[in-house]
Amino acid sequence: MSDLKSRLQDFSLEAGFSQMGVCRPDSIPEAAERLTQYVNAGRHGEMAWMEDRMHWRGSPEALWPEAKSVVMLAEVYSPEHDPLEILTQKDRAAISVYAQNRDYHDIVKKRLKRVGRWLIEQEPDTQIKVFVDTAPVMEKPLGAAAGLGWQGKHTNLVGHDLGSWFFLGAIFTTAELQPDTAGRDSCGSCQACLDICPTSAFPAPYQLDARRCISYLTIEHHGPILEELRPMLGNRIYGCDDCLAICPWNKFAKSAQEIRYTARPELLAPKLDELAQLDDTAFRGLFSGSPIKRIGRNRFVRNVLYAIGNSADAQLSASAQALTLDQDPTIADAARWAVMRLKST
Repeated sequence: MSDLKSRLQDFSLEAGFSQMGVCRPDSIPEAAERLTQYVNAGRHGEMAWMEDRMHWRGSPEALWPEAKSVVMLAEVYSPEHDPLEILTQKDRAAISVYAQNRDYHDIVKKRLKRVGRWLIEQEPDTQIKVFVDTAPVMEKPLGAAAGLGWQGKHTNLVGHDLGSWFFLGAIFTTAELQPDTAGRDSCGSCQACLDICPTSAFPAPYQLDARRCISYLTIEHHGPILEELRPMLGNRIYGCDDCLAICPWNKFAKSAQEIRYTARPELLAPKLDELAQLDDTAFRGLFSGSPIKRIGRNRFVRNVLYAIGNSADAQLSASAQALTLDQDPTIADAARWAVMRLKST
């Protein structure tokens, strides 16, 4: 089986992945208890899907008892620009790097299926299941167990050769593959990711309170965002890359090979006033094929209005004023907040 694993690794790289590792389904025994503590503390916020099917999420071996190995695959999407630079352009919108072009779910899943088909061709009796961030699978602990890296103090996976910018995909298989050595924590005394967080979303190293995380607030959270947190969003309208961008391990990261992860020019630094004018049809057209599309026009424009309120640019007041009577109450609230905030600057 060592020869099969070696050939599988070669084919995975040929298929477009940046790195591969293998672990057993039972290689993260601590995950279930950590997940339970996280949910019981309410730190998952409105993400009910995290609480649902916790038994499967915390115990991969229960998700598919027949599986003997978990093949974890990383795909780098390192940006060609510094994602922190946009934060100084207050009349522009900051969109998380991973969402500046095509939806990674579609791209990674196709690659996983290709690798999975190859594995079945080599071992016809083998069965597989592929997962990309949409099933009750804890990819980050499994990625660490498979040797792709370690969960840093910001709870994201970091790799010596991958840095912070990479997607994860999983192939559960009935094939017996030699597991890799788990990744070892190499954060040392560094806490740059904790210090840079605008909302202090990390109660302690290796702990995240999603209710204060800008990625959660701008993507998962429905309705108005707490007024005390709105100023901290800055011009971030979809996700937040601060803790990833500041990680010193990125200097060793591989470059992204997939052109569909390269930022579309119109999403690199879009103007806030233009985004505020999007109706549902225009929103869907602009973000066709993008992960941004799933949050819908209303939540997106809500975020844009918070960014306008934080811009200190009085010229943007008209864009906010035009939405104070929007049919969506959350948008109307965000618009009124933006107008009042601009008046006070």
